[in-house]
Amino acid sequence: MSKQWMSLVGALWLQSMAGTNSNFPAYSSQIKKLLSISQIELNNLAFASDAGKLLGWFAGIAANYLPLWLVLLIGSILGLIGYGVQYLFLTNHIHSLSYWHVFSLTFLAGNSICWINTVSYIVSIQNFPLDRQVAVGISTSYISLSAKIVTDIVDVVNVFTPSKRAETYLLMNSVLPLFFAIVVAPVIRDMKIGKSRKLSDGFRVMFVITIATGIYAVITSLKPAISKLLPSLLSLIGMVIFLLLPIVVPLFESMKEHWHRKCWIRRDPRICDLSKLEEDIKTPEEVINCGVKEDNDAGFAVMEEIGPKKMLMKLDFWLYFFVYLFGATLGLVYLNNLGQIADTRGFTETSSLVSLSSSFGFFGRLLPSLFDYLFSRPIN
Repeated sequence: MSKQWMSLVGALWLQSMAGTNSNFPAYSSQIKKLLSISQIELNNLAFASDAGKLLGWFAGIAANYLPLWLVLLIGSILGLIGYGVQYLFLTNHIHSLSYWHVFSLTFLAGNSICWINTVSYIVSIQNFPLDRQVAVGISTSYISLSAKIVTDIVDVVNVFTPSKRAETYLLMNSVLPLFFAIVVAPVIRDMKIGKSRKLSDGFRVMFVITIATGIYAVITSLKPAISKLLPSLLSLIGMVIFLLLPIVVPLFESMKEHWHRKCWIRRDPRICDLSKLEEDIKTPEEVINCGVKEDNDAGFAVMEEIGPKKMLMKLDFWLYFFVYLFGATLGLVYLNNLGQIADTRGFTETSSLVSLSSSFGFFGRLLPSLFDYLFSRPIN
């Protein structure tokens, strides 16, 4: 169980760096000036980042044939190329780069997000079969924190050189996902769970940590009011601490497993009670039956693989499609133009708006998962 939880923590960390396109409004105005492009061309760059996700199915196909760590590495390298070449161009290390080159690189960078997301989804679903909705919901909520985290880093790095913020954003977008991919690659794997059980206690702790993280993110995004009380460096350190907090769940589970293992070896009832542990030891048939029964009792359907044709015939797919089309897509259009909206209103703290929208977006993704956890559990 400790390895299961550690894989979820790894997915959280990956997602916290996967939303690289969400910080585009923070430096879009500088990109517009540096590239000497029109507003329409700038909008096309924002579109290119989102359009890159249209080829996200390549990541799904690759995950069927390649190990997850390799899929993760491929996605990170695509982001490194997409954002890294743009960074080299803005810093004059590459002197000849046309607008369409930048468009293609932005498209490539947008596609890289899908590879990281695919790995996170697979880990959350396969390693938590009875709580897959909750695991996916918690992990995907962290993608909204990407803009907040990167903005905090940029505020610290460019405290004396605000004119270099665009370059720093591109540099962070290129190297941070690759760094996190290398760090979590050893724990990101499909555990091939033979037996699964409800993990209510662990998810309670996870929800407390994630809600506290979101509250901290919102408070520290209220600039410049909060900057007088909490400097940029301390704000970043606090954010890092909150990102590390979820690791307490796998650490506690590891300690509990270690204690149970000692008890099992000693087999001494005077030292510990093995009755609960012995109840968990079942034959493979009992394990399978138990897993299916718990799944059905919780109101969840047994996991099944469906093809594209069957998927298109399902009402759930079309509900999700139209909700995303008329809901989330409009939000993306607004966020992509947030920098230009702030400029027209004479607001100079665009990065604080990006951090604030990122923090509230975190709650927007987390709350459905929390409600699902609270209201879909069976009543004993």
